[in-house]
Amino acid sequence: MWSRRRFFESIAALPLVGGFMEGSPVAAEAAARPGRDYFRDLGVRPFINAAGTYTDMTASLMPSDVMDAINYASKHYVMLTELHDKVGERIASLVHAEAAMVTAGAASALTLGTAGVLTGTDEQKIVNLPNLAGMKSEVIIQKCHRFGYDHAVRNCGVRLVEVETREDLERAVSPNTAMMLFYNNNNSEGQIRDEEFTQLGKKHGIPTFNDAAADVPPVDNLWKYTKMGFDLVTFSGGKGIRGPQSAGLLLGRKDLIAAARLNAPPNGNTIGRGMKVNKEEILGMLVALELYVEKDHEKEKREFEKRADAIRKSAVSVPGVTAEVFVPEVANHVPHVRISWNAQALGVTPPDVGRALRDGDPSIGIRPSREDIVVGVWMMRPGEERVVARRLREALEKKG
Repeated sequence: MWSRRRFFESIAALPLVGGFMEGSPVAAEAAARPGRDYFRDLGVRPFINAAGTYTDMTASLMPSDVMDAINYASKHYVMLTELHDKVGERIASLVHAEAAMVTAGAASALTLGTAGVLTGTDEQKIVNLPNLAGMKSEVIIQKCHRFGYDHAVRNCGVRLVEVETREDLERAVSPNTAMMLFYNNNNSEGQIRDEEFTQLGKKHGIPTFNDAAADVPPVDNLWKYTKMGFDLVTFSGGKGIRGPQSAGLLLGRKDLIAAARLNAPPNGNTIGRGMKVNKEEILGMLVALELYVEKDHEKEKREFEKRADAIRKSAVSVPGVTAEVFVPEVANHVPHVRISWNAQALGVTPPDVGRALRDGDPSIGIRPSREDIVVGVWMMRPGEERVVARRLREALEKKG
């Protein structure tokens, strides 16, 4: 199973470069846009995203309606707190939550939500963070749920207490337990599944927080986990929802969201002061969510399946290559193509293919490992799957 962490490790030695190919969708769009070519001016070359919503690859592309909202907001002054209030109310109604707020990404939501749990509305505690004198200081987490983003929770000064079984968890509960943290991507790996986790939180009166950053689609995940009983849930705004990459959502209990807001900008002297979300991002995030909730998800799924099958067919046209379409169980729950072959027989390795695609024209970003490559189709623009299919076949045949 691919994870965000494994992906970053696999591409660390493969710098992204790019370019334009005459007749490609990337080139066609660039040619259709008048005015300054900012990336070309900077020497930065775009690429076709055949990987997914990874931060290092600038996640997703925002729809034109989202950019309209961002441009609209850029021409007006408003009181930021009032905008947070109104947008939070609208988002909460869209996702059937008690309350919601826009944050500076899902990692920011982890910090602010944890801070809200620790401080409540106590002004002195808010100022004191991460000094936890007079506050609870432990967060329980399953050992297999430790992940590369739990630093956002530890920013608040808490100590993570690792458990493996239900019995471990109940023994770990103490008067010093502030919160229970759950990493949704690893739900199937832990001995305590999501519903039981929330039940244990309720039993012991401890708030539960679910990091579901990359876990839409499906759309109903936006309300599934709060309805399940999680007190706080976060989603990335710039992945499947296609809002601003630097925005995220924090959903959950009204009292905890209110406390998180007190730890966030525009309030000064808080742990979240550096986690600003501007008016453009706040409005853009709302419009992106509105579009996402209202879209025809079945139609989009069929389009992704069509793209994946086109790439699969192109890959297996090369003798000795096998390919399958699969859908990850939780995060990035959309069709992907896994392609493998005998590298010695074919004379080319997965990293070789990755480099050929990245160094070619146009540049294409994929997910190579030592054993295979995985192509994600959902961040491509319409028609780019044909370019990827052709270039992939050429790379496997060592023509590209």
